[in-house]
Amino acid sequence: MSEQLGITFKKKDFSKWYSQVCQKAELSDIRYGVKGFVVIRHWGARIMKLMYDLYEAELEKHGHLRTYFPSVVPESNLKKEEDHIKGFVAETFWIETAGSERKKFDETLALRPTSETIMYPMYSLWLRSWKDMPFKRYQSCQVWRYEGKATHPFIRGREFYWIEAHDVFSTKKEAEDQVLEDMEIAHEVMYKKFGVPFIFFRRPEWDKFAGSVYTCASDAIMPDGKLLQLPSTHFLGQRFAEVFNVTFEDRKGNKSYAWQTCYGPGISRILGAIISVHGDDKGLVLPYMIAPIQIVIVPIFKKTDRKEILEYSKKAESKLRAYRVHTDSRTEYTPGWKYNEWEMKGVPIRLEIGPKDLKKKQVIVVRRDNGEKTPVKIKDLPVKIKSTLKEIQKSMISKVDKMIKNNMQSAKTYSELKSKLKNRGIVRANFCSIDRDGEECAEKIKEDINADVRGVKHDIVEKPSGDCIVCGKSAKVVAYVGKSY
Repeated sequence: MSEQLGITFKKKDFSKWYSQVCQKAELSDIRYGVKGFVVIRHWGARIMKLMYDLYEAELEKHGHLRTYFPSVVPESNLKKEEDHIKGFVAETFWIETAGSERKKFDETLALRPTSETIMYPMYSLWLRSWKDMPFKRYQSCQVWRYEGKATHPFIRGREFYWIEAHDVFSTKKEAEDQVLEDMEIAHEVMYKKFGVPFIFFRRPEWDKFAGSVYTCASDAIMPDGKLLQLPSTHFLGQRFAEVFNVTFEDRKGNKSYAWQTCYGPGISRILGAIISVHGDDKGLVLPYMIAPIQIVIVPIFKKTDRKEILEYSKKAESKLRAYRVHTDSRTEYTPGWKYNEWEMKGVPIRLEIGPKDLKKKQVIVVRRDNGEKTPVKIKDLPVKIKSTLKEIQKSMISKVDKMIKNNMQSAKTYSELKSKLKNRGIVRANFCSIDRDGEECAEKIKEDINADVRGVKHDIVEKPSGDCIVCGKSAKVVAYVGKSY
């Protein structure tokens, strides 16, 4: 069936399958002509809009307010935080001229790779007292990074769509509690609503966000065994506050530097994960909360009964107004062609209605995730649809949970680490340190195996039971290693 639809089998060639699904499901088009910049087509844009809505609602539920900031950064702002500019200079797009005469600016501007150095100068003007905090703001926007690796629609590009939240607090504890809250928000939205399982790691010192005190980032395992970084949250301490003079008067009347955090859920990259972990040999399989059409009705008729069956289809549609429902009444395509199209686009439920169903006052409910068909009386349709959508969501999450579990391995020796990473996935092992002391061992893993030390689990302390598998020194941590996009 897969090759009849013009796509390869997912297990046969995941990369090729992914590209074909992005094209045929009208998610994106890579033919724009500039490397790393893709056109997001209507189906992809509609999915992303729903993803944004869910994520923004959860942020606002936790006290974040929407803002919009400029997309350019003065170079002098970037240079104020030394570690920050070092972390981003290699992947920054610079703007030096404008107008028909290409007149040079007085100061070079950067297209924002992230917005700390845009937002925090303004925070320094707005915040005066502990009474102004907590101060929690977010914006949904695009950022640009001159990515040197091979690009792939949604997964890796030079322009990507995300949400960034930048929060300010009067105490260290409140800021560190926000880091924990950010991870809870990721679980609530990405896992429960989008059905994407992931693991949060505290990143090694050499792999943290530029300018942060520490970083916690989530990794999802893709079907090819590679890891894809999803939302990350960063404890900035007072570093940026000191640079950009974000100060306040505390309860005792003293002037203090604020404590800050930032959080970046990449919506376009999360969509890449959704496509990857849920899709099958027929195309997309979408969680119902982000499906632009949740239920598609396909009438099956001949010229003689067309009117009657269309009226019955509209009756079924009227019972499902609580959902995003569409009746495909096109006459130029066969029912089979329509089935293939809506399966490719991942619509969670299809209703088939033919002459026999009309006589029996029923519809055929077809699940996209497993193809299961069930006849349902039209009077029972709302109740059945509600329960079926919940069952689909539960089944999809269960399926990808198993994939994560099957890709988790342990290694006791360096040779065993090498062997197990041939099959990709993620491997836990004794490691000397995720402080700078361990960077040399991480570099060896990178050079030998082309894999990265992703960090340690943020929520539990795992005690090592031996020596570092690389250098043989006493292990301080249990670290996780994997190959990534």
